Amino acid sequence: MSVQLPKTIHLNKRDNVAVALFDLQPGDAVEVGHGSCIEPIPAGHKVAVRPIDSGAAVHKYGQIIGFASQDIHSGAHVHSHNLKMGDFSRDYAMGVDSRPTEFVPEDERATFQGFVREDGRVGTRNYIGVLATVNCSASVARFIADAVPEDLMARYPRVDGIVSLGHGTGCGLGARNEGFSLLQRALSGYAQHPNFGGVLLVGLGCEVNNMDCFLENTALKTGPQVRTLNIQEAGGSRETVRLGVEAVTRMLETANSVNRRQVTADRLVLGLECGGSDAYSGITANPALGAAVDLLVAHGGTAILSETPEIYGAEPTGPSTF
Repeated sequence: MSVQLPKTIHLNKRDNVAVALFDLQPGDAVEVGHGSCIEPIPAGHKVAVRPIDSGAAVHKYGQIIGFASQDIHSGAHVHSHNLKMGDFSRDYAMGVDSRPTEFVPEDERATFQGFVREDGRVGTRNYIGVLATVNCSASVARFIADAVPEDLMARYPRVDGIVSLGHGTGCGLGARNEGFSLLQRALSGYAQHPNFGGVLLVGLGCEVNNMDCFLENTALKTGPQVRTLNIQEAGGSRETVRLGVEAVTRMLETANSVNRRQVTADRLVLGLECGGSDAYSGITANPALGAAVDLLVAHGGTAILSETPEIYGAEPTGPSTF
């Protein structure tokens, strides 16, 4: 028996638009509005489920996402051609819909096989990291990671790989501003990430974020598993790559000596980052990740959500029921 799939989804009873799940044509039923489309609606786009007057708020997810820039008929395509941003009063009583977490008892919490580091933090992977302290050394950092022979890596099965991390700054900026401090904090956080069993820091040698300054301003200490290289001191890119591969090779054996151990899910820290939203992410990936985070937190874990400032219209505008 075949199931007739709906052609639209109405996300909230307050919404005056629905989301097209397929390409819609004039005459196709909108269902929730008990009407039909009056023009083509691309998949993932919005269709009005009732008339919307010019200047009236457009609601999706039970929230204001913009305002009609012209009269919009029921069944019409709602998009940038007839939708504009605008100011409106917000209710900033954040968290009013929150509810206490029902934690799973500690002796019943989920477990995973992780790498327990000396400071007690737990990694889910065991990489060697090659980190550029400045944009000028980003390519060389990548060259080093790529130059480590596959047959060498095969001898260290508990090392998941060599990862290079670059960025676009570190040179032409002031050494006493917020951006510089944020860069050093971010790089230090990556260098101390529990997914790294060893780290090689690669600099150019003349940048504002030079190696001595970086090490002095962070808690990072050099040693067998935290090594440094400067391209100018090494004698150029080619020599730095050679020395970098040697440094990584010396870190592999120690990194490979760490075994996975069974630990509880409360040791997990999950970072969530916008990956390039599309028309469906708000009704597919985002709710799925939200459900996963709820499950993780119930087992004592931690989640961090970033890029919240660009969520226009997500501020509470009154009670909403999903």
